[in-house]
Amino acid sequence: MKMNDTIRNLCRGGMRAAAKLLAASLAVFAMASMAFAHVFPQKQEPGAGATVASPAQVRVIFDGPLEAAFSSLTVTDASGKQVNAQKAAVDEHQPALIAVPLPPLAAGRYTVHWVAVASDGHRTHGDYAFNVK
Repeated sequence: MKMNDTIRNLCRGGMRAAAKLLAASLAVFAMASMAFAHVFPQKQEPGAGATVASPAQVRVIFDGPLEAAFSSLTVTDASGKQVNAQKAAVDEHQPALIAVPLPPLAAGRYTVHWVAVASDGHRTHGDYAFNVK
């Protein structure tokens, strides 16, 4: 009888270990799939840290399609004042691209603030700066 109890305990321990391994694997998979649901900038024009002549617009291309109604792009000057008068728009033919037209900019540092909502509703945001000579 003692031998049967030992075998039963070993089997239960193995089942518990297998269940823990399965749970851990599912958690890792769930976190990985959540990370892939977010979109992030792949190319910025003007680029982060660039020094350029006054650009006609700012464009940011993301690694996935954007939800146009909830994504935005604004540009502020060194004092924090928004310089773009028009609203940014997601390109209907290239849904990973958002752009905002700019008026002529004076020399100085400008910051681009972006909010990107993926087509599945996940939101990311950030900013970067460029300089106008």
